[in-house]
Amino acid sequence: MSADDELKDWLTGPGRLSGDGVAIAEGYVRRLAAAGVPLSRARFAQRLANPLLSAWGIIWTPEETTEYTVAREILETGAWLGSPFQQVVTDRSMLHKSLIGLDPDRDHITYHELAAAGGTDFFAMALEYGDGSAQGCSFVTADSGGFAPAHIDLIADTRHALAAAFEPVAMRRSSESLLRTYLGEGPAKAVIEGTIRRGEHLALDAVVMFSDLRDFTAKSETWSDTALLRALDGYFEAVVQSVHAHGGDVLKFIGDGVLALFPVDGGDPHSNRCRDALKAAADATDALRALNVRRRGDGLEPLAAGIGIHLGAVIFGNIGSPDRLDFTAISPTVNVASRVQDLCRPLGEPVLVTAAVAERSGATLRSLGVHPVKGLAAPIEVFGLRAADEAP
Repeated sequence: MSADDELKDWLTGPGRLSGDGVAIAEGYVRRLAAAGVPLSRARFAQRLANPLLSAWGIIWTPEETTEYTVAREILETGAWLGSPFQQVVTDRSMLHKSLIGLDPDRDHITYHELAAAGGTDFFAMALEYGDGSAQGCSFVTADSGGFAPAHIDLIADTRHALAAAFEPVAMRRSSESLLRTYLGEGPAKAVIEGTIRRGEHLALDAVVMFSDLRDFTAKSETWSDTALLRALDGYFEAVVQSVHAHGGDVLKFIGDGVLALFPVDGGDPHSNRCRDALKAAADATDALRALNVRRRGDGLEPLAAGIGIHLGAVIFGNIGSPDRLDFTAISPTVNVASRVQDLCRPLGEPVLVTAAVAERSGATLRSLGVHPVKGLAAPIEVFGLRAADEAP
């Protein structure tokens, strides 16, 4: 069997069935090298159906194999515009270029970077998938003679088999990325692992954090759509990044509200998760304060938000109608966190937590007394994030 046929058989058989992008990349490169192709670098780039990320990919070198992601904003920069990857993906073509004697003014920076790393020759080609999309891959050699015609022919002749191996991996990766973006890490993982039937759920303990932007309804009636969306994006970024930084999971956006969970698992005590939530709330408050400095500098009205935090049992899973499901958390714990957040305005506090969180966290917090909460028969004690000696 020829090297060409052997490589195609591996790609469409064991390679594809591995379901592992790194294994496919390494196996493909290893077999090219065994066939005499002198490779110093290979890159396999796959587009993502994701509003935040444009692509993910794998870079192989003799020293290591790494994965990477590309922010969507990169598509508007010189890193993509005019690049060899843009050319082969757009034209669904192949590109072979020597890295010797590059023109400093006309040749794309990608070529110069590869040449500076010791590359002498470059080959890129599109990988066409069954859904009509085109992906890209590239190969570099440091051999003084560059790629021989036989090397280029071998890579080009195996492109459809390489696409067949990578496509299921790329499609799964794209779906998982999209689920994480819209559902959050925890729900996405549950859905990916098969928790997809109506009524399926998991009961767990969690610290629930509910954040709400104040006066949103009034602002929505007077601000332009652009101003409103800009404000929401800034506010959501402040909260979401803080939650993620401390191991929390943003479950959903509810209008101008953010529902986040810090699940308690068997190996992580309640006290750790309570402290994580408190740190996230403090960071979100600081981030919102920094955002307001920028907004005032731009002549814009500052934003204010309230955050309520409670600890308790949560039902986590699929609810809805037979033809429309939502993966969410429901329980009195969620309701209490929301209602405690409602007390932030009258008490003049950006963050309020319940006694359950205050006691478990071990933090020095300031009691703000006992207050009635809608939906609860008895009033509850709430605590401010600042200690008594830090109160204004």
